[in-house]
Amino acid sequence: MPTAAPEAPVAQAEPAALPAWDLSDLYPGMDAPQIKADLDRAEAEARRFSDAYKGKLATLSGAELAEAIAEFERIEEILGRVMSYAQLVFAEDATDPKVGRFYQGCNERVTAISSHLIFFTLELNRLEDGELEAKMRGTPLARWRPWLRDLRVFRPHQLSDELERLLHEKDVTGRAAWNRLFDETLADLRIPVEGKELTLSDALNRLSDPDRARREAAARAIGSVLGRNIRLFGLITNTLAKDKEIIDTWRHYPRPESFRNRANMVEDEVVEALVSAVTADYPRLSHRYYALKARWLGLEKLEYWDRNAPLPEDDDRKIPWDEATRRVRAAYRAFSPELADIGDRFFTHAWIDARLKPGKTPGAFAHPTVPSAHPYLLLNYHERARDVMTLAHELGHGVHQILAASNGYLMSSTPLTLAETASVFGEMLTFRAMLDEEKDARRRRILLAGKVEDMLNTVVRQIAFYRFEQQVHHERRSGELPADRLGEIWLSVQTESLGPAFRFADEYRYYWAYIPHFIHSPFYVYAYAFGDCLVNALYQLYREGHPGFEAKYLELLRAGGTKRHKELLAPFGLDASDPAFWKKGLDVIAGFIDELEKDMP
Repeated sequence: MPTAAPEAPVAQAEPAALPAWDLSDLYPGMDAPQIKADLDRAEAEARRFSDAYKGKLATLSGAELAEAIAEFERIEEILGRVMSYAQLVFAEDATDPKVGRFYQGCNERVTAISSHLIFFTLELNRLEDGELEAKMRGTPLARWRPWLRDLRVFRPHQLSDELERLLHEKDVTGRAAWNRLFDETLADLRIPVEGKELTLSDALNRLSDPDRARREAAARAIGSVLGRNIRLFGLITNTLAKDKEIIDTWRHYPRPESFRNRANMVEDEVVEALVSAVTADYPRLSHRYYALKARWLGLEKLEYWDRNAPLPEDDDRKIPWDEATRRVRAAYRAFSPELADIGDRFFTHAWIDARLKPGKTPGAFAHPTVPSAHPYLLLNYHERARDVMTLAHELGHGVHQILAASNGYLMSSTPLTLAETASVFGEMLTFRAMLDEEKDARRRRILLAGKVEDMLNTVVRQIAFYRFEQQVHHERRSGELPADRLGEIWLSVQTESLGPAFRFADEYRYYWAYIPHFIHSPFYVYAYAFGDCLVNALYQLYREGHPGFEAKYLELLRAGGTKRHKELLAPFGLDASDPAFWKKGLDVIAGFIDELEKDMP
């Protein structure tokens, strides 16, 4: 599933002329005969593949094994195209029963077909290291070395073929089904605010309203509705945490976080260094900024509905879509014409959907689809400066995915820890361009404060989410957690991360329930903080005139999943395993807050 920018809710009213994507580059429609034809072809090829190779990999030469991997990739890409289309259609409207049936039907059929392919990676991992190395020596198999390297990370956690196939086939009635229930439940929620029945996304958007009374009304209504549904959200959370525990135990993962770190190709100690660095810096980052914001708003204490409140001098100037695209495209071009040319394709083709409509997935994402097609961007654009940053963010994902596509379906995907690099860098380019262009001191202050808040949401808030997940998953191993306990953990990590400037009303204890990352991708969230701090360090080098920065940066993006973070950062003289690396990134945020303190009116 694509990556998603944290907390970018949908607005109430749709501005004119927002773009809609055209998914026909994948398939003409849900009823298109090409979908059935592709699935039938993939099934036939998967069965032939199994007959040809199952139980025989050890006997193949390096060239023959390379040919088998290429054939495996071709089949996987067919299935990837179908599921990409189904996911994008579902993202357009998760409340349409026809769409839900289509999505589930594709998921079930693709799962059944891919069950014929499971043996391949399992059997590859049963080859001894020396045996595999000998097959790669001087043969076309060497091209697949990065994919084989990453595949073998999971070798110690591999189960028998029969168990792996069982887990794979049961996913559609297990985790995938609970995910769908969560998505459809959120899409169906209606929040009563000021006599209107708002979607959850519309109500969340009210938390950025200039009127404090309107923010409070929306916040309390959200808490009330989440509270009335908390037993269901608690059941989903407990069930998925227990499901994960069972699988982790069978696979011998030492900690609940371990699988995610392996999938991200990052060492446990690197993640812990990041988490420790951010947690230790809560006082000089979020605590300090929100104390400053309380003074700015003239409040002794901030309530939780004040966290994303605009500043008093913010005139909430609307930024039309045309202006947003102009700013983002210009910022990209000022850095790299090559990067900008790729980015321009998203605007000259129908690859972006920024409309605001009921049932649409909230937030934003970039879906890479498959290398033989192109990525699509989903946004919910409501004409604020923050939405311009979101556009810049998702466009970064899109250009990264295009640059990495040349590695092919199996090696184009980037680990989550690096997947945020281009997106956050694109955001920073756009922010700096807007800040440099703005001559009005008041507007510059507003832009700077908005950037600090976005960075705190990306770094501090996401690490707090990660710590919430850690406590939930560790405690779940001792038994089911009541909803009250989930709320206690949530309030604890929020109080720790946001600091003494805040007061939390009782209904805020339910706000963990709507965070989709906890359900879809456990422990995903630290990737945002990883990416933000990494980009801060990279951007500092760029500003300092690091030799050959643009060329090195583009090579980093082109690498896709073929290189690990140590290899990719080495040309820049950076090392994520060094605790000083994280401090370098956090210093950028602290520097922005320093600037705001000096400029305090």
